[in-house]
Amino acid sequence: MLHIIEAAGWPIWPLILCSIITLGIIGERFYSLRMDFVAPRDLLPKVVQEYRQKGVSADMLNRLAQTSMLGRIFAAALKEASSSREIMKDSIEEAGRAATHDLDRFLTTLGTIATMAPLLGLLGTIIGMIDIFGSQGPTGMANPGQLAHGISIALYNAAFGIIVAVPSLVFYRHSRARADSLVVEMEIQAIKLVEIIHGQRQA
Repeated sequence: MLHIIEAAGWPIWPLILCSIITLGIIGERFYSLRMDFVAPRDLLPKVVQEYRQKGVSADMLNRLAQTSMLGRIFAAALKEASSSREIMKDSIEEAGRAATHDLDRFLTTLGTIATMAPLLGLLGTIIGMIDIFGSQGPTGMANPGQLAHGISIALYNAAFGIIVAVPSLVFYRHSRARADSLVVEMEIQAIKLVEIIHGQRQA
């Protein structure tokens, strides 16, 4: 591996940095976009049961806000449980925007790396080509060592740029779709809560 890095020259270091950032974001998003972490499916029945038995309390709201993103949305809705349906929905939308922002965290960076990595690889290729042209001596003969070094820089950087870009793009699209599906799930659960509280739906 060290031999490849040495052969690729300094242009490969930004790509290595991008690959490290990509791995960190992928790991973090896999952990943070879990269904049980964002929108547990058994949370709504528990909230409805406690609401019917004890009503809304400060302790209940605090516990809900600490359970999950969906819990924070439920807590925002229950704060306005005595208000109209429209006011409850406004509270849900406000909490939902904050939750959506959290779900999208780091995805812009991952998408940027997916776009930027091939360009960094192309930059390395251009630098390698410059090195190749610079290997031409006054007599028109090429310096074999410098020529080989230029070719290594060009090829390794182009390949590594693609290697970084492809997984970044795949996991960006996957994480984006996952975040969107979680947002829809939270919206459905929150609307169900509002309808149950206002007697328009059975639990």
